[in-house]
Amino acid sequence: MKKFLFLILLSFQGLLAQVQFEAKVSKTTLGLNERLRIDFSMNIDGDNFNEPSFEGFRVIAGPSQQVSQSWVNGRSSFEKIYSYYLLPTQKGNLTIKPATIEYNGQVYKTNSVKITVTNAVEQPKDPNDTSVSADDNLYLIAEISKTNPYVNEPITVVYKLYFANIGISNFRELNKPKYNDFWSQNIEIKQLAAVDAIFKGQNYRYVVLKKVVLYPQKSGKLAIEPLSLDVDVQLPTNRRDVFGRMLLADGNKKVSAGAKTINVRALPEKGKPDDFTGAVGTFDFKVTPSKTSLKNGESLDLLVSVTGKGNMKLFSLPKPVVPNALEMYDPVHDENVNTSLAGMSGKMSDSYTIVPQYKGNYPVKPIRFSYFDLGSGTYKTIVSPEIMINVLNGPTDTRAADSLSANAGKNDVNIEQFKYIKLKTELKPTNSDDFFGSKLYLLLLLLPFLLVPIIVLAKNKKDALDDDVVGNRIRRNNKLAKKYLSQAKKQINNKEPFYVALEKAMHNFLKAKLHIETSEMSKDNIKAILLAKNANSETVNDFIALTENCEIARYAPASSATIQKDYDKAVAIISELEKEL
Repeated sequence: MKKFLFLILLSFQGLLAQVQFEAKVSKTTLGLNERLRIDFSMNIDGDNFNEPSFEGFRVIAGPSQQVSQSWVNGRSSFEKIYSYYLLPTQKGNLTIKPATIEYNGQVYKTNSVKITVTNAVEQPKDPNDTSVSADDNLYLIAEISKTNPYVNEPITVVYKLYFANIGISNFRELNKPKYNDFWSQNIEIKQLAAVDAIFKGQNYRYVVLKKVVLYPQKSGKLAIEPLSLDVDVQLPTNRRDVFGRMLLADGNKKVSAGAKTINVRALPEKGKPDDFTGAVGTFDFKVTPSKTSLKNGESLDLLVSVTGKGNMKLFSLPKPVVPNALEMYDPVHDENVNTSLAGMSGKMSDSYTIVPQYKGNYPVKPIRFSYFDLGSGTYKTIVSPEIMINVLNGPTDTRAADSLSANAGKNDVNIEQFKYIKLKTELKPTNSDDFFGSKLYLLLLLLPFLLVPIIVLAKNKKDALDDDVVGNRIRRNNKLAKKYLSQAKKQINNKEPFYVALEKAMHNFLKAKLHIETSEMSKDNIKAILLAKNANSETVNDFIALTENCEIARYAPASSATIQKDYDKAVAIISELEKEL
């Protein structure tokens, strides 16, 4: 029998064991340059392990998992550990939030861990370790093609990461540069490749991380915010492994390209054309019709295009001017522009559909296009030739003749057509009577004197009511009786609030009718006073019985039908006593 009980207890040992799930850290106070190990350990094989967000830390290794299970003297022990190595990214008091697991349908959480991060500390150095420092071997440089451009002149910013004697495995952007007051375009870098170069008089290698083309949009000193990176590096050491290979130490380094200032020059005012719309670069301008001779009902396309190199997307094309006999529709805009380190280049065009309305020859006036030439530092203007549109057939434009005919007869007025408008005229004087001395003025003047007696009477009435203490008490009790009776009706589905309100309604009714206080409301006293006032004895007995029932019913079970019956009975008794008293 003992052996059987032992086997049962052994089978349910895992169910009876208490679940333990906790977080342990290697230290609670560390420097900004020190690492932290955190272990999430559990004594059961939990499912769906969810790590915390590790706010304020960067995970540099992990998770690594360890599982151990043993049997000692017939008792089993189990432990599973998830381990992480963290590096703080900021100073202050940080909190690592709980991790979670699921076991037997329940969710378990670890404790929160508070960590204090101080300034970077000086770490003891191994005398046999002659590892290379990343401070003098890693630089982030922002190379700017031109620091004093004109407005809308392209400049390029190339971010290069220089390194020597160390390895680079990964990098993360801490602060992305912002190009306020610039039009910007990133140039795609398909593959990162290290290139040998001479930097600071020494042999370095560099990787191009980012290329940006900028067009300044206003003059003055414009700032480019820095790009900052957190770079994972491998530093060579003087130590060797068993095969004689050099050992590398993992580390990280924060680098920044530094803020840059661009001194942007305004475009010169001297020689600026009136039709200049902001084009800067080198351009060719053309106006091309799809055809110049067409029949009635046909249409033509007028193509206004600019090709060249410059701020192609940052200015508008001039609009053609055509005669009224040609109906011109809104243009279809098209852009075929490429952006490289040299800036934008390509073609922009507006295509106008023109439909003639009448037969004849119609000129399209020459169109001017002005731009600022960066090569010569002057404004240049291209003028398109005049284009003649020949409409071979169709109706003749007679609008000019009709206009002349209308102007010739505009003074001939047919007087007969206006006779019906106003045959009898009634004139009224424009100057009205003055308000001073009018009836309304006199009424408003006497109105305050007429209101004085009314105010005095109202004041006397109010004082009399205030002095009538008994009457006020009776009126107040009447209001309370009606109030509680109405409240009882609202609470007819809630037993206890209903009977409390009903009892208060009956008590306030008696206080109003019998002129008594709460201290005088004994059952014998109430019965004697009601009978003395010629109340029906049966009605009095029903009133007292209902009052007693209110006290008992609050604590006894009652159906909705019983509650409704008590309410109807209370209304009937109060109405009967109202008549008898």
